[in-house]
Amino acid sequence: MTTEISTNTAPARGLALASFDDAFRFSKMVSASEFAPKDFRGKPESCLLAIQHGSEVGLSPMQSLQSIAVINGRPTIWGDAALALVQSSPVCEYVREYTEGEGDGLVAVCEAKRKGYPQPTVVRFSMADAKRAGLAGKSGPWSQYPARMLTLRARGFALRNAFADALRGLITAEEAQDYQTAEQTPAVAVTQPEPAAKTAAVAATEDMVKARRAIAAARSVERLRQHSLTVQQRLDAGFYTATQASELMELIDTNIELLTPRGDAYEDSGTEHFDAQEIAAEARA
Repeated sequence: MTTEISTNTAPARGLALASFDDAFRFSKMVSASEFAPKDFRGKPESCLLAIQHGSEVGLSPMQSLQSIAVINGRPTIWGDAALALVQSSPVCEYVREYTEGEGDGLVAVCEAKRKGYPQPTVVRFSMADAKRAGLAGKSGPWSQYPARMLTLRARGFALRNAFADALRGLITAEEAQDYQTAEQTPAVAVTQPEPAAKTAAVAATEDMVKARRAIAAARSVERLRQHSLTVQQRLDAGFYTATQASELMELIDTNIELLTPRGDAYEDSGTEHFDAQEIAAEARA
């Protein structure tokens, strides 16, 4: 078994970009032309990054712009370009693709053989797999060309498993397009939380208001120290953030300084929980 790493040995073709300035000028020119894919038009920065990603796997600048796509915020490579990179790799012995069965029993198979490995990497992706993933019957290519989409899924998995060094972590764009993003999550799950539910942040904010009032109403150093202990406990429990706890501690320290010259003449006892009735009682004291 070989540990040989895939490298691009093909001679450079077309325009050679020797510096960052060359690459950026080229990106600006392409982004303003009809040659740029629609997602790259008017975006020289995106063109430049696509060219860079492509160069890392052995693609020329124009090949990079046609083969690299940003899907759901992640750089990807179109399936045909991924196959071309692997087939041109010196460590690729062969890649074979075929389908078995038909209808609901349709299965796409991809065999990817790496030189020096005794057996090829074989991946099967069936219509049953597509149904479990919620892909079968989706509008667009999954409804129009299901066999082609099954083949691309099997291809993407097989090539990444057998030739990870050639693809450098890039997944196929066809696969990335099928992943659900946060923006695609049904709005009801985001915009309609339970009315009675109160988030921890809201609860902590409401408690902060009560805490400030209780601290301001305290008439002894001992009671302020009890408040300090309560704040520390709630910070340790994660109820308060460090900023919230710091604000309350500063208020407590200030009030202790004001009361210290007068001693603890009004000292009382009891654990303070920032209860509304206790706050009112202290305010009337």
